[in-house]
Amino acid sequence: MVEAILDAAARILEEGGIGALGTNAVAQRAGVSIGSLYQYFASRDSILAELIRIDHARLLAELQQAAAKAGGRSLAESVRLLVEVGVSHQLERPELARALDYVEPTLSLDDETVAIERAINGIVLTLLKASVPSLRGRALEVAAADVAALSHGMIDAAGRRGETDRRALVERVSRAVTGYLSPVD
Repeated sequence: MVEAILDAAARILEEGGIGALGTNAVAQRAGVSIGSLYQYFASRDSILAELIRIDHARLLAELQQAAAKAGGRSLAESVRLLVEVGVSHQLERPELARALDYVEPTLSLDDETVAIERAINGIVLTLLKASVPSLRGRALEVAAADVAALSHGMIDAAGRRGETDRRALVERVSRAVTGYLSPVD
């Protein structure tokens, strides 16, 4: 039942945006009573929060898999693997991604948002440590945070513009990241 509720909410977000999402609409779309929905989710915001948690967990797992594949590859190849994950994640269900990105700051998920950012930065930091040995200490931490922010910003902006050309976006973001890192390489 929880899966049906979350799937219904995601589809409503994709089709009508945040304004169309209400508990009654979700219950109707999921084919459950409003009472049943409230047994699992106290409000629309709790549904949104769970969708965001699931989205974050999936992104983190995909980034971890890509980072594992990056071992022994060049910096450019490693960056490209991670960027491909970010782009695919954003463009797989672009309307849902935009809606969740929009609503996340309005929910009380600050600790969770910080935790996912730290986890992503950790993946990037590990990749940079292996690929750019000249980066150490605080410079390494800053570079990892910058790379994650640069990638996230470019990918999200492309999603908001409605871009659909994955290959072109991967190329642009990869060039920007490797360009940022090239002076220290």
